[in-house]
Amino acid sequence: MTAHADGDATHTYNNVTCPFCGLLCDDLTVTRTGSTLKVDNGCPRATAGFQRPLPPAKPMVRDKEVSLDEAIKAAAGLIRASKLPLYGGMATDVGGVRAIMDMADRTCGVVDHALSEGQYRNLKVVQTSGWIMSTLTETRNRADLIIIVGSDVHKLHGRFFDRIVTPEHTMFEGVGQKRTVVFIGEGLDTSAATGPRIEEVITLPVAKDRIPEVLAAISARVRGFTIPAPDAPAAAPPKKGGIFAGLIPGSKLTPAAPVHEIAGVPFDAIDNVAEKCKKANYGVVVWSPPALSMPQADLTVHMMTEIVRELNLTTRFAGLSLGGNEGAPSAASTCTWQTGYPLRVSFANGAPEYDSYRYNISRMLTDGEGDLLVWVASIGTDIGLPQTKIPTVVLGTPGLRLAQPPSVYIPVGTPGVDNAGQMVRCDNVVSLPMKNLGRSQLPSSAEVLAAIQAAL
Repeated sequence: MTAHADGDATHTYNNVTCPFCGLLCDDLTVTRTGSTLKVDNGCPRATAGFQRPLPPAKPMVRDKEVSLDEAIKAAAGLIRASKLPLYGGMATDVGGVRAIMDMADRTCGVVDHALSEGQYRNLKVVQTSGWIMSTLTETRNRADLIIIVGSDVHKLHGRFFDRIVTPEHTMFEGVGQKRTVVFIGEGLDTSAATGPRIEEVITLPVAKDRIPEVLAAISARVRGFTIPAPDAPAAAPPKKGGIFAGLIPGSKLTPAAPVHEIAGVPFDAIDNVAEKCKKANYGVVVWSPPALSMPQADLTVHMMTEIVRELNLTTRFAGLSLGGNEGAPSAASTCTWQTGYPLRVSFANGAPEYDSYRYNISRMLTDGEGDLLVWVASIGTDIGLPQTKIPTVVLGTPGLRLAQPPSVYIPVGTPGVDNAGQMVRCDNVVSLPMKNLGRSQLPSSAEVLAAIQAAL
């Protein structure tokens, strides 16, 4: 079911869109020989995704190999009998998400993406205060200051620097020709911030859980507030019978000199970054929500967006959120198009109902809510089926990590590799076409879900 029909024939595909991270780089060249793919210009994540050997896979019902039609009928039977099906994973393209939404609507289910917890670090800010955001293209063409906060962007999005930060050409002559790149965080890979376009690289090394303190200090300085130096520590009282200076007539204890820093970052360095923010012609604060794993991460995002808001009084500044792996932006955008709400929506009452806590599928599984889990994971192998005691239906790429054998397993193709489709980029402004590279004859998630719905 995974082999392709044209044997060892070689085909070259240009301008291929990569589905394996939220950047959706659309300039790849991929060569296919039989069912083997080779990427000529991809990052390590793209190379691993396209060139991953596809193991043989057949539909399974309770560990027994069956035909696709039998698996579809078994899945339909489980869904038909369910009173509250949970539709999770949602790692697929726009067509696959639409099919999930249609199924959830018809069967009174709940929808939630496997990576929505990271997305909610952004969504809470959008819902409460709004924000001013840039796009990948705007950042590439206009930015002269880029501040990367708490996110190892080079590791998470391998081509962000060569495509956005250090490209050879940009759209406007003389705009963003020389850039300052600031890294705020500990252990971030700065190696890609090189080349003729980079004027200066500044690093503020700070532990992740103390990044909010540094951002608060930058925010204060941007607003023109003075940050007082910490008070000197009080001198220790002399001990009885000791030989401290306080026991010697006429002597004094000298307090230690105050250290003018926040979270280990000198105030001079914080002032320097604040001044560069105020002098920038087009500054961009960049973060990846899944990387912000500190407590109350949404407040950290809020702090960044407030810095952006303040700077827009005198110059142009914007935020740029990356992340978006495993089709998360496609799931969130499609859910909003069709329901008016972000993810974590229930159709149990016959109409869309939104609650970010109540309809968090991870929490629902932990608390024993729901009686069936339908898990769609067609892109990578990492967001496999979670541990659960309820029956499960899995539509997944061959090789998907599974915590336990599913009740029904149906192998599906990967959008942009085995099937054509569309996906939404991490900046949520464009959807890009995904090509069918002919690696296998696996059906798409949308095709399988439509067949299951027809069998209900």
